[in-house]
Amino acid sequence: MARPRKKRRREMKRAPRSDALLPEYDRRTCPESLVTRRQLRERGLSPGGHGPVAVLRCKGCSYRPDHACIHPTRAWLYSVELARPKRTPTLAQERALDRAMAARSTCPRCKRRYYFCLPLRTQGCCDPCDKSYEPSPDTYMASTAPVVHRLAA
Repeated sequence: MARPRKKRRREMKRAPRSDALLPEYDRRTCPESLVTRRQLRERGLSPGGHGPVAVLRCKGCSYRPDHACIHPTRAWLYSVELARPKRTPTLAQERALDRAMAARSTCPRCKRRYYFCLPLRTQGCCDPCDKSYEPSPDTYMASTAPVVHRLAA
């Protein structure tokens, strides 16, 4: 029978708040003009080269207002006014990405382009070619040409 594991007490690192650090907000108390990176992405924006302007404290640190949040669960807050619209790739960039994805998802033996990346480093071909069975038609792109490049946009 295994011995029960002893629980180690987690040491609390106390970092007092100072005026030199970024301002910190608890959950649901930050202004509307400050959002997280994920909220910027949902709005079609990016930070635009600017760093965070505030810190969103974790749930546990909301009970200790006099200490700074140093946990990994904190989030950085960015200003909506400083954010810029997300860049859209050019047609040449999309074509290059499509060629790269076609190389990762095309079997060199049967020349089928699958909807997922193939294990080309380990197997060198797709599973149906490696294990010699016929793939289901919904897993690859049916076309008459060996490899057809389809742009994402």
